[in-house]
Amino acid sequence: MPQGLPLSYLEAGETVGGTPLLVLHGLFGSARNWQTLAKRFGERRHVYALDLRNHGGAPWAPTMSYPEMAEDVLRFLDDRGFARAAVVGHSMGGKTAMTLALKHPDRVERLVVADIAPVRYTHTHAPFIAAMKAADLEGRTRRSEVDAQLADAVPEAPLRSFLLQNLVLENGAFRWRINLDAAGAEMDKLIGFPDLGDARYEGPTLFIGGSRSDYITPESEPEIRRHFPNARVAMIPGGHWIHAERPEEFAELVEGFL
Repeated sequence: MPQGLPLSYLEAGETVGGTPLLVLHGLFGSARNWQTLAKRFGERRHVYALDLRNHGGAPWAPTMSYPEMAEDVLRFLDDRGFARAAVVGHSMGGKTAMTLALKHPDRVERLVVADIAPVRYTHTHAPFIAAMKAADLEGRTRRSEVDAQLADAVPEAPLRSFLLQNLVLENGAFRWRINLDAAGAEMDKLIGFPDLGDARYEGPTLFIGGSRSDYITPESEPEIRRHFPNARVAMIPGGHWIHAERPEEFAELVEGFL
């Protein structure tokens, strides 16, 4: 297997011992999105919120399949001498976490998957990527100027605000800190899930879905059960970004499971 990339991260609960907890964000996200929850989880665990490849401060690469991203996480564990970790992953991070657990079950103590299933989806985020790539950043000095350029393609203000967290000002100029070219080129892989045959992860697993989201459905539960026979599925009110919309309910479920 190819060696994974060295990932950047935020840390919480440095003085807490025991098995560490890794937190993996979704597409367009970063470790910073999980800072508040990581601090809370850090009261009981040593927490590492990772920037996955092509996001945040992590290295860029032209490809970003789930097996590759799982290898990045495996390298993170190996580089620090961690035999195992508990893993929480949302959306793209959830699929990365599932892939890690299925390919290296001995390295995952327990698994939390937030609003995603091990299936292929039909909806794509390609329009968001196109809008971000089309934005004219030249000479812009205010975030609102870029926000206005995204408004037609992304009419929901909270979603635009989330996407704009990837916009950083360096040396007086804006740039995207997400590899939009790679994300766009790999979108078919990102909305899919790798064919891992009959691989099973038999460790404790919790799937948390949003009641207004269509990512975890009754139709996806057979695949969940096939790969994760000891999974429990819990639904709480909210949409796809359930951890941000309902942080208290989400945190209580995770803490009770861990």
